[in-house]
Amino acid sequence: MSGNGTTAGDDPLQTAVWRLRSRACWSDAAALLLPATPAAALQRASLLVERCLYTEQGWEEAEDALRTAEALAHSDDERGAAACERGYLAYAATVLAVRDRADEARAALGRAAALVPPGAPQRALLDFRRGLLAENLTRSPQAARAAYRRAHAGATAQSDPLLLSFTWRHLAGLALREGELAEARHGFAESLRIREELGYLVGTAPALVSLADTETEPEASRLREEARRLFRLLGGVPTWLARQLAPVPPAATA
Repeated sequence: MSGNGTTAGDDPLQTAVWRLRSRACWSDAAALLLPATPAAALQRASLLVERCLYTEQGWEEAEDALRTAEALAHSDDERGAAACERGYLAYAATVLAVRDRADEARAALGRAAALVPPGAPQRALLDFRRGLLAENLTRSPQAARAAYRRAHAGATAQSDPLLLSFTWRHLAGLALREGELAEARHGFAESLRIREELGYLVGTAPALVSLADTETEPEASRLREEARRLFRLLGGVPTWLARQLAPVPPAATA
Protein backbone atom coordinates (compact mmCIF):
# COMPACT_ATOMS: atom_id res chain seq x y z
CA MET A 1 0.00 0.00 0.00
CA SER A 2 1.32 3.40 -0.89
CA GLY A 3 -1.55 5.83 -0.90
CA ASN A 4 -1.03 9.39 -2.00
CA GLY A 5 -2.62 11.25 0.89
CA THR A 6 -5.57 12.34 -1.19
CA THR A 7 -8.70 10.55 -2.28
CA ALA A 8 -10.39 10.32 -5.62
CA GLY A 9 -13.52 12.45 -5.44
CA ASP A 10 -12.82 13.20 -1.76
CA ASP A 11 -14.35 9.88 -0.72
CA PRO A 12 -15.21 10.38 2.98
CA LEU A 13 -14.29 6.80 3.87
CA GLN A 14 -10.90 6.99 2.21
CA THR A 15 -10.26 10.41 3.73
CA ALA A 16 -10.96 8.99 7.18
CA VAL A 17 -8.76 5.96 6.53
CA TRP A 18 -5.90 8.18 5.39
CA ARG A 19 -6.13 10.48 8.40
CA LEU A 20 -6.04 7.56 10.82
CA ARG A 21 -3.25 5.80 8.96
CA SER A 22 -1.09 8.91 8.82
CA ARG A 23 -1.41 9.29 12.60
CA ALA A 24 -0.34 5.70 13.33
CA CYS A 25 -3.92 4.51 14.01
CA TRP A 26 -3.81 1.52 11.67
CA SER A 27 -6.21 -0.65 13.66
CA ASP A 28 -8.83 2.10 13.72
CA ALA A 29 -8.37 2.66 9.98
CA ALA A 30 -8.69 -1.06 9.25
CA ALA A 31 -11.86 -1.24 11.36
CA LEU A 32 -13.55 1.15 8.91
CA LEU A 33 -13.07 -1.32 6.05
CA LEU A 34 -15.35 -4.33 5.63
CA PRO A 35 -13.43 -7.07 3.77
CA ALA A 36 -16.40 -7.86 1.51
CA THR A 37 -14.65 -7.07 -1.79
CA PRO A 38 -11.15 -7.84 -3.04
CA ALA A 39 -10.18 -4.14 -2.97
CA ALA A 40 -11.42 -3.54 0.58
CA ALA A 41 -9.87 -6.77 1.88
CA LEU A 42 -6.53 -5.88 0.29
CA GLN A 43 -6.56 -2.34 1.67
CA ARG A 44 -7.40 -3.64 5.14
CA ALA A 45 -4.55 -6.17 4.95
CA SER A 46 -2.18 -3.46 3.72
CA LEU A 47 -2.93 -1.28 6.71
CA LEU A 48 -2.30 -4.11 9.15
CA VAL A 49 0.90 -5.16 7.40
CA GLU A 50 2.14 -1.58 7.59
CA ARG A 51 1.32 -1.54 11.31
CA CYS A 52 3.66 -4.52 11.77
CA LEU A 53 6.54 -2.66 10.15
CA TYR A 54 6.05 0.45 12.27
CA THR A 55 5.12 -1.13 15.62
CA GLU A 56 6.62 -4.66 15.47
CA GLN A 57 3.23 -5.92 16.68
CA GLY A 58 0.01 -7.35 15.25
CA TRP A 59 1.54 -10.09 13.14
CA GLU A 60 -1.30 -12.61 13.54
CA GLU A 61 -3.99 -10.07 12.74
CA ALA A 62 -2.08 -9.06 9.62
CA GLU A 63 -1.74 -12.72 8.58
CA ASP A 64 -5.48 -13.28 9.01
CA ALA A 65 -6.35 -10.17 6.99
CA LEU A 66 -3.90 -11.18 4.28
CA ARG A 67 -5.38 -14.67 4.00
CA THR A 68 -8.81 -13.10 3.54
CA ALA A 69 -7.47 -10.84 0.79
CA GLU A 70 -5.79 -13.79 -0.92
CA ALA A 71 -9.01 -15.83 -0.78
CA LEU A 72 -11.05 -13.02 -2.35
CA ALA A 73 -8.54 -12.27 -5.12
CA HIS A 74 -9.65 -13.56 -8.51
CA SER A 75 -7.95 -11.55 -11.26
CA ASP A 76 -4.22 -11.53 -11.92
CA ASP A 77 -4.04 -7.92 -10.70
CA GLU A 78 -5.75 -8.84 -7.43
CA ARG A 79 -3.61 -11.93 -6.91
CA GLY A 80 -0.49 -9.94 -7.74
CA ALA A 81 -1.39 -7.19 -5.28
CA ALA A 82 -2.04 -9.76 -2.55
CA ALA A 83 1.28 -11.46 -3.28
CA CYS A 84 2.99 -8.07 -3.03
CA GLU A 85 1.54 -7.63 0.48
CA ARG A 86 2.52 -11.20 1.39
CA GLY A 87 6.10 -10.45 0.37
CA TYR A 88 6.10 -7.18 2.30
CA LEU A 89 4.88 -8.86 5.48
CA ALA A 90 7.57 -11.53 5.17
CA TYR A 91 10.16 -8.81 4.52
CA ALA A 92 9.05 -6.90 7.63
CA ALA A 93 9.31 -10.00 9.81
CA THR A 94 12.81 -10.65 8.49
CA VAL A 95 14.24 -7.12 8.63
CA LEU A 96 12.87 -6.61 12.17
CA ALA A 97 14.39 -9.94 13.26
CA VAL A 98 11.02 -11.39 14.28
CA ARG A 99 11.50 -14.47 12.09
CA ASP A 100 13.62 -15.19 9.03
CA ARG A 101 11.15 -15.21 6.15
CA ALA A 102 13.52 -13.95 3.47
CA ASP A 103 12.83 -16.86 1.11
CA GLU A 104 9.09 -16.34 1.44
CA ALA A 105 9.50 -12.62 0.76
CA ARG A 106 11.50 -13.27 -2.41
CA ALA A 107 9.06 -15.92 -3.64
CA ALA A 108 5.99 -13.77 -3.01
CA LEU A 109 7.41 -10.68 -4.68
CA GLY A 110 8.60 -12.81 -7.58
CA ARG A 111 5.08 -14.20 -7.93
CA ALA A 112 3.70 -10.67 -7.83
CA ALA A 113 6.12 -9.60 -10.60
CA ALA A 114 4.86 -12.45 -12.78
CA LEU A 115 1.24 -11.36 -12.27
CA VAL A 116 1.57 -7.57 -12.41
CA PRO A 117 2.82 -6.39 -15.82
CA PRO A 118 5.14 -3.39 -16.25
CA GLY A 119 3.09 -0.22 -16.49
CA ALA A 120 0.28 -1.52 -14.29
CA PRO A 121 -0.76 0.78 -11.42
CA GLN A 122 0.60 -1.61 -8.77
CA ARG A 123 3.97 -2.04 -10.46
CA ALA A 124 5.67 1.01 -8.94
CA LEU A 125 4.96 -0.17 -5.40
CA LEU A 126 6.12 -3.67 -6.30
CA ASP A 127 9.36 -2.31 -7.76
CA PHE A 128 9.95 -0.30 -4.58
CA ARG A 129 9.49 -3.35 -2.37
CA ARG A 130 11.79 -5.42 -4.54
CA GLY A 131 14.33 -2.66 -4.01
CA LEU A 132 13.92 -3.02 -0.25
CA LEU A 133 14.72 -6.71 -0.51
CA ALA A 134 17.75 -6.04 -2.68
CA GLU A 135 19.05 -3.35 -0.31
CA ASN A 136 18.36 -4.91 3.08
CA LEU A 137 18.25 -8.69 2.55
CA THR A 138 20.32 -9.41 -0.55
CA ARG A 139 22.74 -6.54 0.20
CA SER A 140 22.87 -5.53 -3.44
CA PRO A 141 22.83 -1.71 -3.64
CA GLN A 142 23.10 -1.71 -7.44
CA ALA A 143 19.96 -3.82 -7.84
CA ALA A 144 18.21 -1.77 -5.15
CA ARG A 145 19.01 1.50 -6.92
CA ALA A 146 17.67 0.19 -10.22
CA ALA A 147 14.45 -0.96 -8.56
CA TYR A 148 14.02 2.31 -6.68
CA ARG A 149 14.52 4.28 -9.88
CA ARG A 150 11.85 2.24 -11.65
CA ALA A 151 9.54 2.81 -8.71
CA HIS A 152 10.37 6.51 -8.71
CA ALA A 153 9.50 6.82 -12.39
CA GLY A 154 6.28 4.88 -11.88
CA ALA A 155 5.23 6.96 -8.88
CA THR A 156 5.91 10.13 -10.86
CA ALA A 157 3.82 8.89 -13.80
CA GLN A 158 0.96 7.89 -11.48
CA SER A 159 1.13 11.06 -9.35
CA ASP A 160 1.66 9.06 -6.15
CA PRO A 161 3.48 11.54 -3.89
CA LEU A 162 3.63 9.27 -0.84
CA LEU A 163 5.44 6.55 -2.78
CA LEU A 164 7.69 9.26 -4.20
CA SER A 165 8.60 10.24 -0.64
CA PHE A 166 9.77 6.67 -0.07
CA THR A 167 11.75 6.43 -3.31
CA TRP A 168 13.42 9.80 -2.66
CA ARG A 169 14.30 8.61 0.85
CA HIS A 170 15.82 5.29 -0.15
CA LEU A 171 17.71 6.63 -3.15
CA ALA A 172 19.11 9.28 -0.80
CA GLY A 173 20.11 6.59 1.70
CA LEU A 174 22.13 4.80 -0.98
CA ALA A 175 23.75 8.09 -2.00
CA LEU A 176 24.70 8.84 1.61
CA ARG A 177 26.39 5.48 2.01
CA GLU A 178 28.44 6.23 -1.10
CA GLY A 179 29.52 9.61 0.29
CA GLU A 180 27.35 11.67 -2.09
CA LEU A 181 26.31 14.13 0.59
CA ALA A 182 24.66 16.79 -1.60
CA GLU A 183 22.59 14.20 -3.48
CA ALA A 184 21.56 12.57 -0.21
CA ARG A 185 20.58 15.88 1.36
CA HIS A 186 18.44 16.76 -1.65
CA GLY A 187 16.64 13.41 -1.62
CA PHE A 188 15.97 13.46 2.11
CA ALA A 189 14.73 17.06 1.89
CA GLU A 190 12.33 16.13 -0.91
CA SER A 191 11.03 13.17 1.09
CA LEU A 192 10.46 15.35 4.15
CA ARG A 193 8.77 18.08 2.10
CA ILE A 194 6.28 15.64 0.58
CA ARG A 195 5.45 14.01 3.92
CA GLU A 196 4.88 17.37 5.59
CA GLU A 197 2.65 18.51 2.71
CA LEU A 198 0.60 15.32 2.91
CA GLY A 199 0.35 15.39 6.68
CA TYR A 200 1.96 11.94 6.88
CA LEU A 201 2.93 12.34 10.51
CA VAL A 202 4.04 8.76 11.14
CA GLY A 203 6.66 9.08 8.41
CA THR A 204 7.83 12.59 9.24
CA ALA A 205 10.06 11.78 12.21
CA PRO A 206 12.17 9.25 10.24
CA ALA A 207 12.48 11.80 7.43
CA LEU A 208 13.69 14.44 9.88
CA VAL A 209 16.32 12.10 11.33
CA SER A 210 17.59 11.13 7.88
CA LEU A 211 17.93 14.75 6.81
CA ALA A 212 19.72 15.54 10.09
CA ASP A 213 22.38 13.00 9.15
CA THR A 214 23.34 15.20 6.19
CA GLU A 215 23.29 18.55 8.01
CA THR A 216 25.78 20.40 10.20
CA GLU A 217 25.11 21.90 13.61
CA PRO A 218 22.95 23.53 14.83
CA GLU A 219 20.52 22.44 12.11
CA ALA A 220 21.16 18.74 12.70
CA SER A 221 20.23 19.01 16.39
CA ARG A 222 17.13 21.07 15.58
CA LEU A 223 15.89 18.42 13.16
CA ARG A 224 16.52 15.60 15.63
CA GLU A 225 14.71 17.44 18.41
CA GLU A 226 11.70 17.94 16.15
CA ALA A 227 11.82 14.22 15.34
CA ARG A 228 11.84 13.38 19.07
CA ARG A 229 8.80 15.60 19.60
CA LEU A 230 6.83 13.81 16.87
CA PHE A 231 8.05 10.42 18.04
CA ARG A 232 6.71 11.10 21.54
CA LEU A 233 3.48 12.55 20.14
CA LEU A 234 2.79 9.30 18.27
CA GLY A 235 3.52 7.11 21.29
CA GLY A 236 6.95 5.87 20.24
CA VAL A 237 6.16 4.93 16.65
CA PRO A 238 7.94 3.83 14.54
CA THR A 239 9.51 1.67 17.23
CA TRP A 240 12.79 1.18 15.36
CA LEU A 241 13.43 4.93 15.37
CA ALA A 242 14.07 4.88 19.14
CA ARG A 243 17.62 3.63 18.57
CA GLN A 244 18.44 6.51 16.23
CA LEU A 245 16.95 9.08 18.61
CA ALA A 246 18.78 7.83 21.70
CA PRO A 247 21.00 10.53 23.22
CA VAL A 248 24.67 10.24 22.36
CA PRO A 249 26.61 9.44 25.58
CA PRO A 250 29.29 11.96 26.55
CA ALA A 251 32.84 11.08 25.65
CA ALA A 252 34.82 9.40 28.41
CA THR A 253 37.60 11.39 30.01
CA ALA A 254 40.76 10.11 31.57
